[in-house]
Amino acid sequence: MKVLVIQQRYGIGDMVILLPYIHAISKKFNTPVSILAKDSSKASDLFAEDKHVDEIITLDKKKDGINGFFKLSNELKKRNFDKIFIFNNSLRYNLVARFSGIKSIYQYPFSFGRKDNMVLTAKTFTESITGENVSTEPNLIIKKTDNNMDKNFKHICLGVSASGPTKIWNIDNYIKLAEEISKETKCKFYIAAGPNDIVLINKFKNSDVGKNCESFEKLSIGQTLSIIKNCSLAVSNDTGFAHIACALGVKTLTLFMDSPVATYGKYSSRMSVIEPKGLKNQTVHDTLGKDSISFSEVLSKTKELLL
Repeated sequence: MKVLVIQQRYGIGDMVILLPYIHAISKKFNTPVSILAKDSSKASDLFAEDKHVDEIITLDKKKDGINGFFKLSNELKKRNFDKIFIFNNSLRYNLVARFSGIKSIYQYPFSFGRKDNMVLTAKTFTESITGENVSTEPNLIIKKTDNNMDKNFKHICLGVSASGPTKIWNIDNYIKLAEEISKETKCKFYIAAGPNDIVLINKFKNSDVGKNCESFEKLSIGQTLSIIKNCSLAVSNDTGFAHIACALGVKTLTLFMDSPVATYGKYSSRMSVIEPKGLKNQTVHDTLGKDSISFSEVLSKTKELLL
């Protein structure tokens, strides 16, 4: 049996959050699945060692528009999929599945103009297929877990970047946090950010704690996984690295200042969250609360989780 999952969302965090449901479908039909996903989701890195996933089919711009519709349909048709699971309510993908000759099509209910909780929608959809309860806890599967990291240090991943400036806590706060923690225990910090964040990375490296840090700007997502796996804690903005750490079993403190905490911060027991002052389970897009995140609260919670 050949099974296809369509997950067209842009972000790494979205792909990580949907891990439990991809795994559940693979287990239900006792076969690894193919995934149609955007390159920005880094699915190829995330699933490189996952036996539940057979292939990543890239959803690129060449598959947009009318010509892209037929290009995608033909590409899927060649693979002779028996079943398709569409994690969205797009009519386009439903029609692609039909033009591809896939007989068994499972998809979210069509509903226009309604915004659902992504986690609950995926859980309900998957459970209707499997007939079983599906945990929302993601488990990112990697084989290499021993990085020979110095056990005399606490290793801390810092997700200092994000998809937009309104979701980024000031880098000076992260530097101050690292300085305060280092007063109580020997720490090594891993700056989880890419080449586009070089200004933030260099500011951290040039600080007093810079001698005890490494950065990820020259690494692929896949190359960072075993490092993050061996960290004691991740402290991060709501970014892909926070969700990766959580899915690798690392205690994760995530700062929500301008994204829906009810969706992205409540799916895992490994994730603790901090919101702007005066808000509890209320942060959404356009909260614009990055200047209202309490440093003392972040420091206190970091110590609680780490020490």
